[in-house]
Amino acid sequence: MKISFKTAMPKAETIQRKWYIVDAADKTLGRFATKVATILNGKNKAYYAPHVDCGDHVIILNASKIRLTGKKAKMKEYVRNTMHPGGNRVEKFEDLIRTNPEKILYAAIHGMLPKNRLGSVMIKKLKVYADDKHPHTAQNPEPLKF
Repeated sequence: MKISFKTAMPKAETIQRKWYIVDAADKTLGRFATKVATILNGKNKAYYAPHVDCGDHVIILNASKIRLTGKKAKMKEYVRNTMHPGGNRVEKFEDLIRTNPEKILYAAIHGMLPKNRLGSVMIKKLKVYADDKHPHTAQNPEPLKF
């Protein structure tokens, strides 16, 4: 009798992806983003492999109601550069939460994913909406609570 000790590796074609819907109202930004990044990465599954995209789709609602602790709401800034001389652009959290709250969650979660081609594929499975309406009812998303 011969015993085989081979580890089964997941194939991209065989992975079944689910759709989850999460409410971000009154959640802390960093703690919430880590849990969503774990689902996008696929680390919550038993057959996780770092070289395969095992993650699920996540829909985030009420992004405008996310919160920060302490004085971070007044002090936090998002800095980017246009790559032209004098091209630094700074946006404050207070302004961004009013104008484009989806960008805050997107930036936080994107920073927690791998910095390679796989991370680019994972972030495309994230859908963020400022209020509680979304166009993904056909996918039958399962509610997820943290």
